[in-house]
Amino acid sequence: MMRAARVPRRSWAVPVWPRSTPRFLRPRTTPEMTDPSDFGGGPRPPRPPRIPDQPGRGRPRPGGGGKIPEIKIPKKLLIVAGGLALLLVVVLGALVSGRAGIVEVNDREVAVIVNYVTGSQEVVNRPGYKIFIPFAEQAFKFDKSPQEFKMSGDRDIDDNHVRKLTVRANDGSNFWFEELTIQYQLLPSEANVVLNDSGTGASFKQNWMRTFARSILRDEFGKYSAEAVADPAGYTTATQAARDRLNAALQSHGIEIIEIITPKPKFEDRYEQAIADRKVANETVEQLKVKAEQLLKERERRLADIERDKATEYELLLGTLEASRISAEKDAVRVMKSADASKIAELATGQASEQQLIERARGLEEQARKEAEGLRARVDAVAARGEVLVREELARKFREIVFEIVPYRRDPAPVRIEHMGGAVRPGGQE
Repeated sequence: MMRAARVPRRSWAVPVWPRSTPRFLRPRTTPEMTDPSDFGGGPRPPRPPRIPDQPGRGRPRPGGGGKIPEIKIPKKLLIVAGGLALLLVVVLGALVSGRAGIVEVNDREVAVIVNYVTGSQEVVNRPGYKIFIPFAEQAFKFDKSPQEFKMSGDRDIDDNHVRKLTVRANDGSNFWFEELTIQYQLLPSEANVVLNDSGTGASFKQNWMRTFARSILRDEFGKYSAEAVADPAGYTTATQAARDRLNAALQSHGIEIIEIITPKPKFEDRYEQAIADRKVANETVEQLKVKAEQLLKERERRLADIERDKATEYELLLGTLEASRISAEKDAVRVMKSADASKIAELATGQASEQQLIERARGLEEQARKEAEGLRARVDAVAARGEVLVREELARKFREIVFEIVPYRRDPAPVRIEHMGGAVRPGGQE
């Protein structure tokens, strides 16, 4: 076997260029360039000689020329390489399909391990790695982070972004919400239910909200009139009722409504004007309420001031009354002492007068006794000389009588005088 002649290596002298010089400004180095002064040009250097072809070795090159050398690979190596490639494909497929026997669950995911032998399903809600039986079991991961279902615009964009919600109120008017957002999430404990009802991956995000949200929201908001819905309390109540109904419908499928973000509803122009007027009226009412509260507070403040002043006056009056009471008690003591002194003096005077009167009474009694004795003696004397004394007394009385005597004459017109107990009139008539 002939060997190819060995070609000696050519010496290459590569000039040293500063690092700041761009590559496209550096001239190409070629054989025979041993000095930087040769970079300016000159004749093209000759090509190295071609290695002669060896008979029986290689295959002809395309387009002529020399042959490409053939490389022989052992069959065992090919079998091992094929087995490794097949094993790699199987492992990659198992990893992609969740049957590799290990799965990583992050804090925003929940996994369901399905055992195809027993038919059991295990929910994994703890972040970390979970090991299971390869090929006999399979892991399915779901996104448990909060999701948003938006209702805005005039057309459906995707499964979680549909056209805006329009509602007909119970009074026949129409209103709508420019952008209504429903926040929902998968219930981690019900991930197996989601797998059975919705399928794998993000399938639970595709149909459930589109199925229930619009009809339930229209039903709840349609129970109110346009005026009632314009009141924040009204659509807040409707929003809560819709949230409860959506939860009742979706929790059996492993989905929970977190919150319904309801903006201010939009109405037709005349309703908007009526709502604006009502808002102004409500603001006026609120201002009047605030003013009334201020007046009530002012009244309470004044009443407190009056009560405080009256309490002060009451305390002063109590002090005055207490001072008057003390003074009155002192006066009472003084008067009682004076009365006691007067009593003692009057008692002494009375006792003296009593003694005098007793003495006088005794004297009068003695005098009366003596007069009675004299009268008794006279009575006894009269009793002894009764008729004589009577005559003497009559004589004394008769002595005191005076008689007037008028001469008698005839009256040519006599008048009869009679006494009948009444007035006497001329002619003898009463």
